[in-house]
Amino acid sequence: MRVLILGGGGQLATELERSLAGEPCLALSHSQADICDAAEVERHAHEFRPDCIVNTAAYHRVDDCEDEVARSFAVNAVALKALAQIANRTGAALVHFSTDYVFDGAQRQPYRETDPPRPLSIYGMSKFAGEQIVRRYAERYFLVRSCGLYGRAGSQSKGGNFVETMLRLASENRTIRVVDDQVATPTSVRDLAKALVPLIGTERFGLYHMTNAGSCSWFEFAGEIFRLTGRVAGPEARLQPISSAEFRAKARRPPYSVLDNAALREAGFPALAPWQEALASYLRERTEGKADPSPRTG
Repeated sequence: MRVLILGGGGQLATELERSLAGEPCLALSHSQADICDAAEVERHAHEFRPDCIVNTAAYHRVDDCEDEVARSFAVNAVALKALAQIANRTGAALVHFSTDYVFDGAQRQPYRETDPPRPLSIYGMSKFAGEQIVRRYAERYFLVRSCGLYGRAGSQSKGGNFVETMLRLASENRTIRVVDDQVATPTSVRDLAKALVPLIGTERFGLYHMTNAGSCSWFEFAGEIFRLTGRVAGPEARLQPISSAEFRAKARRPPYSVLDNAALREAGFPALAPWQEALASYLRERTEGKADPSPRTG
């Protein structure tokens, strides 16, 4: 399987490259192929002739999206029409990633793929618009919704990931305030990539939720990070729960956005590991220095 990855260098793209070891794979960074530059993307696609185009590129600075509406929709939605058509012309399946933020969090049970999206933010709206464009224009596609991704390569545009941010704040010996009224499932990009590769080798096209198992609030997730690492032990460093209202983020987040991986389960694929196990594995590899965060972009 020949795989072309857009958004190379990011945490998800890096793990996908690792999981595709032995397969012909070309990962292109933003500077090598901007998703909004259809001509450049098509040139690479025609030269490489992939069986699958995986789009990990996105504008996901959630609060900034509230002010940068045009950019949000340009990257997360509009560019996908041309990308879908490029995939069609080159005979490739398209893999595109979406988010739990397409839901409003009003229900208190895990969201299935059949539940209707009702996004609360510009980011969520732009990602849902992107889903609709992929469904309308791509002849063969895998739409994958996930949640709270973290990986060793980090998220370059965000300057790290939640786990690294928590550990950095702890090292600065300061009070750490984390919302305790937003419940989701933080997901390891390593686990996501390992689960994705077998799926995209099939023709079971469609929409999938793919997250680690279980759920927690972000405050609970932070607490587990510190429990496993023995951090937040200094005299000044403290972990405190706060409400979303107190946090006062510009963009609204769903209070509950746990995803039920129903379609993956019904297709006969195994469940991803519980989030606690995924976090422990990430922290263990981080400590042992076994994971190489540097991508091998083409």
